[in-house]
Amino acid sequence: MNLYSVAIIGASGYGGGELLRWLCTHPDVGSLRGTSRSLAGKPFWAGHPNLKGIVDGSFEQELPWAEFAACEQPVVFSALPHGELAQRLPELEAAWTRAGIADRLLLVDLSGDFRLKDAQVFAQAYGKVHPCPEHLARFVYGLPEWNRAAIQGARRIAAPGCFATALQLALLPLQGLEIGWMAASAATGSSGSGASPAIGTHHPLRAGDFRAYKILNHQHLAEVRAGMAAVGITGELAFVPQSAPMVRGIFATLQFPLPPGLTQAELQARAQEVYRDAPLVRLVADSPRVGAVAGSAFCDLAVAARDGSGVVLTAIDNLGKGMAAQAVQCMNLALGQPETRGLLIPGRYPG
Repeated sequence: MNLYSVAIIGASGYGGGELLRWLCTHPDVGSLRGTSRSLAGKPFWAGHPNLKGIVDGSFEQELPWAEFAACEQPVVFSALPHGELAQRLPELEAAWTRAGIADRLLLVDLSGDFRLKDAQVFAQAYGKVHPCPEHLARFVYGLPEWNRAAIQGARRIAAPGCFATALQLALLPLQGLEIGWMAASAATGSSGSGASPAIGTHHPLRAGDFRAYKILNHQHLAEVRAGMAAVGITGELAFVPQSAPMVRGIFATLQFPLPPGLTQAELQARAQEVYRDAPLVRLVADSPRVGAVAGSAFCDLAVAARDGSGVVLTAIDNLGKGMAAQAVQCMNLALGQPETRGLLIPGRYPG
């Protein structure tokens, strides 16, 4: 088998570290390189101490793309902060073209830069003009359980947001139902805010606290609504994100009025049918638990219905199924491998 030559742009943050962790044991990855402006020249473990003795290599300032011309399958993951890949993509595409790898290179972006197809919707969601809107249509939205067929064979993929993943996986069993209004809340761990501390996101300021933020106005709502329209889920969705006193994980709750005659057994059957061929979504009988999925690529999901109300609950690791592990899942699908390849690792319960 020809092994992939993998590069991670922006490998020093939490997303980059998670990609290194998943990819270092992936059976199809032959070489693994990563960039960092702040840690260039230092070993990977200088930024990710959990990888010492496991992942060889050092951070590089820039990658010599001509060296990738000799490999059969170059793969690039971008773990840059939101907005940076969109600024750099035209020059990167030009460099890949000069190296003769642009057409066969697989690019998977972890940021929000290319998740939305409409530049005007992007501007409304992120509060700024997209710097290269001509590239938006080239990217496939990388939520496998919603978009598996389009991901297969794709060469430019935008991995979903962590909240968007948790909410859309909760929404999918409602496809085809007439539901007028849905309310969602989701509590997330501090790692979702990235490696750079800030007021309101730094863990010491939230470890003994619990609060809501970006109330009814989180940027991930735009991609969730776009996904709902794409698969025919009707109704209005109100979303309240919450800051939880944990490091990893998202716990999402979707509540809605039950359509007449819909029972819990039927809602459960819908979830089972939707996720019958989704190996990284596990249906559980009681509440999902963040501690059971932390460190893993899984989403645990449960449903309940009573007294005219329905609930779908999901739990994911925001850095796993909500970020890096899902990006690897997309790589597997795009390159014709089983989507679970290199990802069937249990969580670290108790979390």
